[in-house]
Amino acid sequence: MMFNRRVIINRLISGSVAVALACAGATAVVHVQSDTTAPAFSRTELVPPPMAGWPTNGGNLSNQRYSPLTEINRDNIARLKGVWRTRLRGSGLGPQYSGEAQPLVYDGVIYIVTGADDVFAVGVETGNILWEYKASLDPSIDSVCCGWTSRGVGLGDGKVFVGQLDGRLVALDQRTGNVAWSIQAERWQEGFTIPSAPLYYDGLVITGFAGAERGIRGRVKAYNAKDGSLVWTFYTIPGPGEPGHETWPKDNDLWQDGGASIWHTPAVDPELGLLYFGTGNPGPDYNGLVRKGDNLFSVSTVAVDVKTGKYRWHFQHVHHDIWDYDVATPPVLFDLTVNGRLRKGVAQPSKTGWVYILDRATGKPLIGIDERTVPQEPRQGTAATQPYPRGDAFVPQSIDIAPEGTTLVNKGRIFTPFWKTPVPMKPAMSGGANWAPAAYDPQSGHMLICASDRAVSFVTQDVEPQRPPESVNYLGGSITRHLPLLGVFAAVDMRTNTLVWQQHWPDQCFSGVAVTAGGLAFVGRNDGRLTALDTSNGKRLWEFQTGAGMNSPVSVFQHNGRQYVVAYSAGNMLQGTARGDSLWLFGLEGKLEPAVASGTAMQFTQGAAGQANLANGKATYDRACGSCHGPQGEGGHDGAPSLRAIRNAALVMQTVAEGRREMPSFSSLLTAEQIRDVAGYVSQRLAQP
Repeated sequence: MMFNRRVIINRLISGSVAVALACAGATAVVHVQSDTTAPAFSRTELVPPPMAGWPTNGGNLSNQRYSPLTEINRDNIARLKGVWRTRLRGSGLGPQYSGEAQPLVYDGVIYIVTGADDVFAVGVETGNILWEYKASLDPSIDSVCCGWTSRGVGLGDGKVFVGQLDGRLVALDQRTGNVAWSIQAERWQEGFTIPSAPLYYDGLVITGFAGAERGIRGRVKAYNAKDGSLVWTFYTIPGPGEPGHETWPKDNDLWQDGGASIWHTPAVDPELGLLYFGTGNPGPDYNGLVRKGDNLFSVSTVAVDVKTGKYRWHFQHVHHDIWDYDVATPPVLFDLTVNGRLRKGVAQPSKTGWVYILDRATGKPLIGIDERTVPQEPRQGTAATQPYPRGDAFVPQSIDIAPEGTTLVNKGRIFTPFWKTPVPMKPAMSGGANWAPAAYDPQSGHMLICASDRAVSFVTQDVEPQRPPESVNYLGGSITRHLPLLGVFAAVDMRTNTLVWQQHWPDQCFSGVAVTAGGLAFVGRNDGRLTALDTSNGKRLWEFQTGAGMNSPVSVFQHNGRQYVVAYSAGNMLQGTARGDSLWLFGLEGKLEPAVASGTAMQFTQGAAGQANLANGKATYDRACGSCHGPQGEGGHDGAPSLRAIRNAALVMQTVAEGRREMPSFSSLLTAEQIRDVAGYVSQRLAQP
């Protein structure tokens, strides 16, 4: 074993299957699992929509998340029930974790990674765990922006590939889970993490890196799948002499910390030989004074040569972004007749609330995108114009009524600038479309989008024009949340970029979508339900309570002639949803009834009596609180309030135990002693005199 990793192999022997079977009192039946491993897929094998499995994060290389299977459809979806439910041995249950991974399926085995970067191979037949890889992440990692999470694994050439939050890229033997190779792709101490699923393509393993909020220079790297040797690197912030470098200031070196993270798995067009991905915000997030210029290639859709990493084209969604409008949702490739011509398109929903629909050969808009003048704030160095896609936005982009305590400027419209006085506007920095993947239905030409609707106020803070210290928050401002936070689920026609239908949800859509030829869109809910909607009109046709926040996209596949849906129900730190460790398999022959919704008859754990242990309190704070409230309690990236004025430990204990406003209860995640200790740490160490 390398790098002190532990692999647990649980082979199929009688009595070893620890899983809830479909029928009460049923005897565990041992099935012989195939030892077939995934091949070194050819350039075209992963182009068609998947049927027998789900071999890559987006279903196919186009990231369409579309299944052509029809056995489960609008007419019989009401019969869908659980076939089995497997618990993943408590992995990812802590307060810092989120479960956002899309399962991969190949030859009767499901591969799933938890928020702890632990990987499990699970048999389709009965849900038995074949092997487990324990990442054993360093608990002191402090470079994670938005909850400890992984959005999936990659598969190919007999290996399972996982990018880790500690900056390692690891290849596991597909049969055993043993480490085939492991490299330190980037250092977490410098702010880098890998939350996205690696992509296997033509002998390469390709991954991006996140960390813009910690002052990184974004990048995508390709490695040799056989041994992990580096093949190429593309920097999302160009250096001197490279195209785009002129869009950064000449009087400082902040381009070296300019951000432009990669939050998702890229798409590939083998015929064109191009790799597509979207980039995150420039850094610092909310202060543009120190980085005047368009700040390429931040907030852009970018295409590079997949074999060499050489730049081919880009389209920037937001010039000189000061609103944290990352392009976090994966790009989707499609072929569709537009204005009478068959076109090769790439579409990417954004936090701005628009879909940017481009020709994937050239990067030029397929549907018009107009540059329009926007309000200016010279102290922010705002861009004179911004791109406005023709068609419809899928979320509101203005505020009708001022939130209490605010004054509307420019009707709270998108691209309203700000400085030292808070300015409310829509969309928020959370979107629009956040990380949650959209899906494309080639039968209708519609994209189904999971998004949110909320207003926030933006304000800037002073930032020096020098490079920031290593791995510290690099925001340059803050936001204030305004209630309510609503979800939006919408269908957009890719021919016209117009809404087909749209609906509001009572809370944020934060899970991603998968669609089928049976006319169904599967999407999870924060309250633990997995739902199936009619793709033609959004009508909810089915729901099933999974027992924890259903905050990951499902995968759809066929096994032994039957269609199944596999879902990972584990909750989400940012949403405050109930945590879990369940992998569910659904089928028409299933017998399992829904789980009990978490929180039913909840008993609050109060803080323990006695003196707080401040060292333990800091450890709990770093793990459970810092991602939202900031490492020093200064207020979080997503608008969680500052804790520096709170000196009342009893109030902190009550809030942690019972929750308050958007903050959930931590009673089920922390012990009484941990609640006491973190309350002591907040009130004694973080509070300012």
